[in-house]
Amino acid sequence: MPGFDFSNYNRNAALHARGVPLPKATSTGTTIVGCIFDGGVVIAADTRATSGPIVADKNCEKLHFIAPQIWCAGAGTAADTEFTTAIISSQLELHSLSTGRKPRVVTCMTMLKQHLFRYQGHIGAYLVVAGVDPTGTHLFTVHAHGSTDKLPYVTMGSGSLAAMSVFETKWKPQSLSRDEAVDLCSEAIMAGIFNDLGSGSNVDVAVITADKTTLMRNHIQPNQRVPKLRNYVFPRGTTAVLNEKVTIRKEDMGQFVTVHDLTEQAEEAETMEVDP
Repeated sequence: MPGFDFSNYNRNAALHARGVPLPKATSTGTTIVGCIFDGGVVIAADTRATSGPIVADKNCEKLHFIAPQIWCAGAGTAADTEFTTAIISSQLELHSLSTGRKPRVVTCMTMLKQHLFRYQGHIGAYLVVAGVDPTGTHLFTVHAHGSTDKLPYVTMGSGSLAAMSVFETKWKPQSLSRDEAVDLCSEAIMAGIFNDLGSGSNVDVAVITADKTTLMRNHIQPNQRVPKLRNYVFPRGTTAVLNEKVTIRKEDMGQFVTVHDLTEQAEEAETMEVDP
C-alpha cells in the first residue's frame, strides 16, 4: 500500500526507552549545485570548510577531478569526499584503459554508489557528479548511503534549500546557454553563502563540455576583506581607574599587603569622551 509506514515506531520507542539515542538530522555545512545547459553541464560550490562552529578554511576546493570530462562537487566530510573521488578516479582510469573507451558518467556514478552503499553512510560523502560522454550530458547526485538522482538541476548541502529556491524561481525548461547556466549556478551558491552559516567565502565554478573542462576558481568573491572604517586602538589612560589594590606576597617573610586607594583620584578624573 502506498503512503507512510509506521510499523517500526514501537520498536524505535522501545529502543529509545533503553537508552539508544534516536537518529538526528545532520548538516553537511556546504552548498553545491549543478545545472545542465545546451552543450554541457555546470557545477559550482562555495569554499568554506568548517570544523563544528569554527571556520577551518576560507578557500578550500570542493570541485574534484575524476576524469577529463567528469567532475564532481563534494559536501560532507572533507577527507571523505577528497579520497572517495580519488579512489573512483583511479578505478575509472583503469576501467577506461581496459575497455579502450572514454569513461561514461553513469559508470562513475555506479562505482560511487556501490562504494558508498557498502559503508552504509559511515563515509560522509555527498556528491554532485557531472560530465559529458559519447552518450550525452549527465548530472547525478550521490548520497552517502548510496541513493542517486538524475535531474536537470540539483542542489546538495546545508545551503541546498536556499540554492534550490533560486533554481525553482529562475530556471527555465528551454535549453540554457553557457553563460546563463554559469550565472544561475553562481547565484544559487550566493544564496547559500548569505543564508546558510555552514557556507561562505567564494564561488567556484566548473563548466564541462565535450571539448574541454573550464575550472573557474574564485569566480565570484563576495566576501573580500576591506579595511575598517576607524581605528579601535585607544591610548593608555583613556579609561579612568576607579581603585587599585596591590598585594605583595613573600613566603619566607610573611605576607605584606600594600593598598593604594585611588578613590579620591577617580572622583577628580575626567569623564572619558565618547563619540556620539
